[in-house]
Amino acid sequence: MSSREKHSQLLDTAERLFALKGFEGTSVRDIADEAGVNIAMISYYFGSKEKLMEALFEKRIGHIKMRVENLLKDSSLSSIQKVEMLIEEYVERVMRDKQFHRIMVCEQIINKNPAIINLLKEIKLKNASIIGELIKDGQKKGEFKKKVDVVMLLSVMVGIVTQLMINHDYYRDFNKLQDTPDPEFEKLLQNRVSSYIKKIFKALLVNES
Repeated sequence: MSSREKHSQLLDTAERLFALKGFEGTSVRDIADEAGVNIAMISYYFGSKEKLMEALFEKRIGHIKMRVENLLKDSSLSSIQKVEMLIEEYVERVMRDKQFHRIMVCEQIINKNPAIINLLKEIKLKNASIIGELIKDGQKKGEFKKKVDVVMLLSVMVGIVTQLMINHDYYRDFNKLQDTPDPEFEKLLQNRVSSYIKKIFKALLVNES
């Protein structure tokens, strides 16, 4: 196994254990044993469990800046179309990477590790700043309203997606979708969530003609 493959394997193993047992409940030895590597490997690649968690976060969110930069350069799309693409991609990513998002939710609720909480705050600030650039571009073009609370806007999206990710069985039962096969239900839920958030964002962002 190459060095890169070992690095990736440790991240995947840590993500699975953090989601199952929580950050505090997972030891470095747990990760090493589960991954089938010497415990010294974790220190070699990451330095500490906290740094391993930081690397996991960076792996999951690091693409956002580049994605927004590419969208800003794309003159073929309107500002709201660019935002809608980000919404679709965010919802799809959460549905795909449920383990990672459960870790983030749990760590914020438990609030026992200041280093992780501060890291999450820094990531949120970076993301809000990046998305803010896209919104500012829409404002300059006259497509978006002048007063937009970026943090509140993102909180609406994250809140809706998180609640439905955690309580998807509740949504399934209420809408009598118990007989719908899991893959079909996941896709249906993903589409409905994306559509709902798009409507909210459009109402909050777009100038009335």
